[in-house]
Amino acid sequence: MTKKKGVITLLIMLAVLIGGIYASIYGIDSSGAGSAAKIKQGLDLAGGVSITYQVVGEEEPSKEDMADTIYKLQKRVESYSTESQVYQEGSDRISIEIPGVSDANAVLEELGKPGSLVFVDKDGNEILTGTDVVNAQAGSQQDKMGNSEFVVQLEFNEAGTKAFAEATTVAAVNKDIIGILYDGQVVSSPAVQTAITDGRCVITGSDTYEEADKLATTIRIGGLKLELEELRSNVVGAQLGGEAIKTSLYAAGIGFAIVAIFMMAVYFVPGIASVIALAIYVCLTVLMLNAFEVTLTLPGIAGIILSIGMAVDANVIIFARIREEIATGKTVSSSIKIGFQKALSAILDGNITTLIAALVLGAMGTGPIKGFAQTLGLGIVISMFTALVITKLIMNAFYAVGIRDEKFYGRAKERKQVNFLSKKVIFMTISLILIVSGFVFMGINKSSSGDILNYSLEFKGGTSTSVTFNEDMPLADIDSKVVPVIEDAIGGGAVQTQKVQGTNEVIFKTSTLSVDQRESMQAALTDNFGVNAEKITAESISSTISSEMRSDAIIAVLVATVCMLIYIWFRFKDIRFAASSVLALVHDVLIVLAFYAAAKVSVGSTFIACMLTIVGYSINATIVIFDRIRENLATPRKNETLEEMVNRCINQTLSRSIFTSLTTFIMVAALYVLGVTSIKEFALPLMVGILVGTYSSVCLTGALWFIFRTKFVKKVAKN
Repeated sequence: MTKKKGVITLLIMLAVLIGGIYASIYGIDSSGAGSAAKIKQGLDLAGGVSITYQVVGEEEPSKEDMADTIYKLQKRVESYSTESQVYQEGSDRISIEIPGVSDANAVLEELGKPGSLVFVDKDGNEILTGTDVVNAQAGSQQDKMGNSEFVVQLEFNEAGTKAFAEATTVAAVNKDIIGILYDGQVVSSPAVQTAITDGRCVITGSDTYEEADKLATTIRIGGLKLELEELRSNVVGAQLGGEAIKTSLYAAGIGFAIVAIFMMAVYFVPGIASVIALAIYVCLTVLMLNAFEVTLTLPGIAGIILSIGMAVDANVIIFARIREEIATGKTVSSSIKIGFQKALSAILDGNITTLIAALVLGAMGTGPIKGFAQTLGLGIVISMFTALVITKLIMNAFYAVGIRDEKFYGRAKERKQVNFLSKKVIFMTISLILIVSGFVFMGINKSSSGDILNYSLEFKGGTSTSVTFNEDMPLADIDSKVVPVIEDAIGGGAVQTQKVQGTNEVIFKTSTLSVDQRESMQAALTDNFGVNAEKITAESISSTISSEMRSDAIIAVLVATVCMLIYIWFRFKDIRFAASSVLALVHDVLIVLAFYAAAKVSVGSTFIACMLTIVGYSINATIVIFDRIRENLATPRKNETLEEMVNRCINQTLSRSIFTSLTTFIMVAALYVLGVTSIKEFALPLMVGILVGTYSSVCLTGALWFIFRTKFVKKVAKN
């Protein structure tokens, strides 16, 4: 790159940065599109529409029917947002909360009244009901002329397949219609062209995709086992309160500033390049979150934090490589080129492995899992681009304009080698003690409270208390004045607040309250705020994360883990690398779980995001060391033992492990220091996870691989 091109490149990067900052703050047009303020936010950050349905009928519905209805409604409302929540209220009511929307009537009109749906033949005889429909989705296919047409794709259960086969066999003779009735009204009357015996069919005739999707939605909502009627609907505020957003932004700004200062102080010119690239990364992330209409929640923020950590990590790996090349006597220009080349495999493997997890979680997960996966996947792609393209362009431009002295780039220094493997028994003993202590604390918790962990209302359900104040209290006053009084009255624990728009009503969600706690809360509200006791109503609510959602989450995580390990096995061509990664991953998760049990940190929806972040962090940290082992195995030193080589690899990547962990820790620590209660409950275990991930990558992963390589394999071979 010539000096002129270097100047032009720097000017372009500066223009991109300024433009990105402007767009992030003010947007790309007069409406503010593309700005941070326009990012869709979930119920925990911004609020949305709350709708409560009542089961029709005098008899109390069974638990099984309620669970089935809740699960199907959850799948239905995820078309509005992956962060929508559906949960049981009392014994016969179901509440739906949809973030990012503010018109309850429009949602009710689109969602429709969940009612009965039947399929009938031409004389009106019932063939099957909506409960026999397993799935209904809008799609497209080619007609006989080769043109694309919009259709509704149906899939029936075993009973529905049999009934539909019999009906269509008769109807196909004269091309008779089959009517689909929703609450007695005909919503579709397709003509049968041929007998359908495999339980799958399509309904043609839709002019647009939206028309097909509306019909599919009606069929899905009509497949509920229970008939529901609207009880109430309103617009509610953020569950975490307005302070959550403000403090998160402050924390992000402070954390980024500290990381920027650290990177420039440690890495000089490359540090400046990384700060510019990271700033561009943040701007691109804001634009992409808008472009893909991602709904941002706390789990989504977790995904962004992890991707920021990986963006910093990529730069740290590159800069460490450049310093190593300079230390061998190469020119700065050659060192920059070779440094990027040698860092590429570790960066790609670490990011692709985590991206695989994000794709699997996004495809299979629900609710907070999907939100986490979306922001993580998006962040990884952007972080790789900024590290491998933007940072490289800026560094080459700095060199081209005349900043060529190696003192501006740094030189790797010879440090005393720490023999980590000689202490492997000590490290493993410490880990074993920590893991076992976790199970001990779980046992203690089980005997004292009935649960091994401190489950929050998302997992266990809780109490929803509706309070009508004498005046319309600002959200800031509710957060700063009312919430502390409630926390004190009920003996601690996070309190979710939702302000009902246009009224003086505020909904407070807590863990399940005893009669004494409810009375204490009522007395505190009447004494401190003059609330009329008759305007305080409490109702038990079910978990917002149903057992089906938990099962989906576990399956998604397991599949993602298997896919990651298969990739590691394929890339490193040695099952022992994959096995060591599994053990390190399980180790990190178990120790963080032990911390949850010992510290009694609330286990809610953020727990899932926290654990997923730790899994991604653990895998990425492990791969960096394994990449160096793979490289050094290919070019062994004369008379160097395998143990010495593994120790050398750990020491070579030690600065990367420490610096990456430190920068990520700073970002999360800022959230913890400035955050509200729910933010703290999310940030604290994440900080522990970062420390544990650093410990395991430095002290355990290399040792585990060494043991698999030298001992267990030999014993298997002898047998």
